[in-house]
Amino acid sequence: MRRKTGIVIGTCAAFALAGTATAVVVTQAGDRPVGTWHESPPLARTQVAAQAKAPAATIEESARAERATVTKTPVKSARSAPVKPSAAASAPASATPPSPGTRERPIESATATGGRERIGELVPVRKVLEYLSGPKVQKFHYPGASYVKVHFDRMAMLPGDYLTVSNPSGTESYRYDAPKEPESSRWAMSITGETAVVRMHRAVNPLGLGDLLGDLGVRVDRVAKGFDRTEKASKRQKAGPGREESVCGADTSSDAVCYQSADPVAYTKSKAIARLLINGTELCTGWRVGPQNRMITNNHCLTSTGEAYDTEVWFNYQCAKCGGYDVFKPTKVWGDKVLATDKTLDYTLFSVDGFATVEKFGYLTFDTTRPVRGQELYVPQHPAGEPTKIAGAKGDKASNCAVENPDYTGYTAHSDVSYFCDTAGGSSGSPVLSRRTNKVVALHHFGGCPNSGVRGDLLAARLRTYL
Repeated sequence: MRRKTGIVIGTCAAFALAGTATAVVVTQAGDRPVGTWHESPPLARTQVAAQAKAPAATIEESARAERATVTKTPVKSARSAPVKPSAAASAPASATPPSPGTRERPIESATATGGRERIGELVPVRKVLEYLSGPKVQKFHYPGASYVKVHFDRMAMLPGDYLTVSNPSGTESYRYDAPKEPESSRWAMSITGETAVVRMHRAVNPLGLGDLLGDLGVRVDRVAKGFDRTEKASKRQKAGPGREESVCGADTSSDAVCYQSADPVAYTKSKAIARLLINGTELCTGWRVGPQNRMITNNHCLTSTGEAYDTEVWFNYQCAKCGGYDVFKPTKVWGDKVLATDKTLDYTLFSVDGFATVEKFGYLTFDTTRPVRGQELYVPQHPAGEPTKIAGAKGDKASNCAVENPDYTGYTAHSDVSYFCDTAGGSSGSPVLSRRTNKVVALHHFGGCPNSGVRGDLLAARLRTYL
């Protein structure tokens, strides 16, 4: 049984606007919940091109770390500031770049285990929905949480029975039928907001025979809850000096929808990117590459098919109005198989389950020509998990979003392109597009001003057989 996704109702993040109430686009998603389990593969099916990264911390370790006390800190507005020339833009191109992963040159999602941006915490719980004596409904409520995502470590149900996971009003709801393996460990799709309701639905059982078949029931062992704005700001500050340097001078990025009329090509291209929610609490950016069922992000974001199966891929997570707070209804699908990955060139190519539902958002292609100094760029991305933003406004007087050095050192010599386009944690895996060709010249992965990405022409050659 494959799992399918329903439509999610979200909020336009504007995470950095302290004290502003969250506005929600409320749209009825239909009377019948949708979504079925996406069975995990029994064996690894990943074609690996290079060594894998170190294993992530255990659930217990992550939970202990996330329960640590954080200092509440007011957050400054994330809206676009007046454009000012970047002082960093005048740095000599011949300077030797700092080593990747250092304070001076951070990986763009380095606040989480394995290099991903952390946007939530794991909360250990033990809640059971039993067939005979236990409750048939469990509510998981965390005041201020941006999302709630439940994890099951046991699902023993009879054929025909199913669960729904929804928000209290039922406007966002997903259905999950009995899985093949009752003891399988699996995540449900996240629910936007501070409350998720898990409800068991029994099939018709007139003689009650199903209740005599043994130990039946469903158990939730942990919940991922998204940080509120204050928590998010505090966690990012704990990442240490250098993180803020990914914004090179004044932040000139804007909501993608702000470009709808002024730069319709850039706006259309931004539809092909997706927000990746990995393992319930971690974030990167990914995007469709080529017309087939292919997504790409960084290797430091996603490495294995097992991780892909636990990754939510959100398309159309964009503000509905320039400078507003409501968002379009994102379309969520699950990651599927990792097809190729490489640590040195920092890429992972993977597919999604439910491709037909996201095909309409279009795709991007690599520019097979090596970029040149001064080439104007733009970067659609999900910085800090916000709805899609684009760095590199058309006609930007600061000209900070352009190729600074086409022969930059990433994890290896000559692998990268450097630029001063504004990015942030969570931007890892974003496409860097040429304004002239509207093709991808780099796969963004490092901050530090200059920021940098892996050359698109190298990736095009490496992945030709998959695309």
